[in-house]
Amino acid sequence: MAVKLEYVWLDGYKPTQSLRSKTKIEKEFSGKVADLSNWSFDGSSTEQAPGGSSDCLLKPVYVVPDPQRKSAYLVMCEVLNSDGTPHESNGRALIEDDDNDFWFGFEQEYFLWDNKTNRPLGFPAGGFPSPQGPYYCSVGAANAYGRNIIEEHLDVCLEAGLNVEGINAEVATGQWEFQIFSKGAKGAGDQIWIARYLLERIGEKYGVSINWHCKPLGSLDWNGSGMHANFSNTLLRTAGSKAIFDKVCEAFRPVVKEHIDVYGADNHLRLTGKHETASIMDFSYGVSDRGASIRIPVGVPANGWKGYLEDRRPNSAADPYKVAARIIKTVKSVKA
Repeated sequence: MAVKLEYVWLDGYKPTQSLRSKTKIEKEFSGKVADLSNWSFDGSSTEQAPGGSSDCLLKPVYVVPDPQRKSAYLVMCEVLNSDGTPHESNGRALIEDDDNDFWFGFEQEYFLWDNKTNRPLGFPAGGFPSPQGPYYCSVGAANAYGRNIIEEHLDVCLEAGLNVEGINAEVATGQWEFQIFSKGAKGAGDQIWIARYLLERIGEKYGVSINWHCKPLGSLDWNGSGMHANFSNTLLRTAGSKAIFDKVCEAFRPVVKEHIDVYGADNHLRLTGKHETASIMDFSYGVSDRGASIRIPVGVPANGWKGYLEDRRPNSAADPYKVAARIIKTVKSVKA
């Protein structure tokens, strides 16, 4: 029986990359990524190569069953230059975590966007819904919009084998979130991108777009969207000392720009010091502080100062590969 392999990759658009995909038909497939071959594509059509030398390569790195198509698989790929070296748009190649010592949990927020009104689902034409407050973790048709879409998305993610740990309605109308955890930074990024891909494809079915922009409602009094990065390594998981957590957090202070540079475009619109954010101009951390740059979960001191940290600055459109790569680099600079 013929097998459909959907090769998925990130294009070279700046400042925010988009998902691309194309289908390859094989007579048979074992289900293992090691048995997949590289495949070329026209990089001149994706801002990844000039027309006179347009071939780029797709290197399969992660594969899961496609829950929406028969005899099909989703294949997450890195983009390589024609000589086999990582393309400059390849954020996954930046991750230095070959031993999977780093664990990541990403909280992916987004808006379901009505293409007819060019507003979030739940916004009345020509007006505004009630102020935010009743929408977070809401129940009922007056406050929750698009539940059929997000429930279908949850089901297909679980069928695909993605490690989704939860979903919830978020603070603004039409805003939702899913969370994915992985032991290994590359695996976390792979799963976030496949989950985003599945959500986009479900949106096609309902005629609803997925708005990943961090502040799609501009300066209005509504929350933006983040992709909070929860992370740990052996040092944090076994620290047993507040001093070590302080030392790790302080390592982020001198490299604020380097982190903001890969935490998503237009983050200055979101990181204002309001709506559960710290100002993009500041750096702070604190226990249970959702207005800080980095939150130390309340369970960390309760567990004898062992656990993880949450960087609240990455935004919803950020590349999880690049976010993880930068966090790993900063944490690895700390010597216990």
